[in-house]
Amino acid sequence: MTGLSDAERLAARLGRCAAVDQPLGALTTYKVGGNAAVLATPDSVDELLHVAAVARAEGVPLLVIGRGSNMLVSDDGFAGVAVSLTALVLADSERADGIAIGAPGADGRVEVVAGGAVALPVLARRTAAVGVTGFEWAVGVPGSVGGAVRMNAGGHGSDMAASLVEAEVVDLHRGERRWLAAARLGLRFRGSALADHQVVLAARLALQNGDQAEAEERLTEIVRWRRENQPGGQNAGSVFVNPVPGELAAAQVIDSLGLRGLRVGGASVSDKHANFIQAEPGATASDVYAVMCRVRELVERETGRRLRSEVRLVGFPALTADDHDELHKGVDW
Repeated sequence: MTGLSDAERLAARLGRCAAVDQPLGALTTYKVGGNAAVLATPDSVDELLHVAAVARAEGVPLLVIGRGSNMLVSDDGFAGVAVSLTALVLADSERADGIAIGAPGADGRVEVVAGGAVALPVLARRTAAVGVTGFEWAVGVPGSVGGAVRMNAGGHGSDMAASLVEAEVVDLHRGERRWLAAARLGLRFRGSALADHQVVLAARLALQNGDQAEAEERLTEIVRWRRENQPGGQNAGSVFVNPVPGELAAAQVIDSLGLRGLRVGGASVSDKHANFIQAEPGATASDVYAVMCRVRELVERETGRRLRSEVRLVGFPALTADDHDELHKGVDW
């Protein structure tokens, strides 16, 4: 698009769900970054597909955003259509933020279906409250179920792959939606084969019937550990993927070089956790990105390791070829 008039014309084609020049960085947990030329908030899958079709016909880029807990938007914003899933309704009475917990089977297995917009801590607490175990690890992860499937989020010895049976995915290029078995999603440590145009609408999980008190005690332990070991404030959680999952953490590597407190402008490596980059009030997205680049440069120079970003970068060059390739993958339907 060449200017605001183009954005207005595009918004008019998209309909009532679209508005021009809307804050985008403010929708992320970093709270930095610029505006979207057009922001669409569809409330049905049909409307979502309409938005995607119009953007494709107009030749403008499309960016889907959930809870913004794993995204850094450049200060220039996004010169296309950003799509927020917060209002999406999957069916007449089934919302993207809905949760359905089944009855335990003879083997103690409990089926849980959660909409893609469900916050992970909400799902962790809802299941623990009825004595369903296996999802407690997610209580401290601020993302959504859809985003968690996309990146195979995890922590505290577990991840989405441990319980995911299948995911309902809509392909914005094909205009199709279907349930796909977890085995087809290419789940790996902090990643999957899902592409930007493949949006997770819902997830079906296999959890276990257990003891409510034990599950809620586990939640309390995880929350306490995170408060003691991870910073609050404006950040996106862990920035870099662990170089050797289960053996060598990115935080260990960064910490070994004494990089806590490394600062550019209003952004710095956290003093509390070396794999967190904090954005102070008044910081810019460029500050955060500069710290990411500096940390990666120093780690590669001193250790030979090339750290891969967990954070989705919008409007910035990818830090590595691997990061760039992530955006161009896709599940073969």
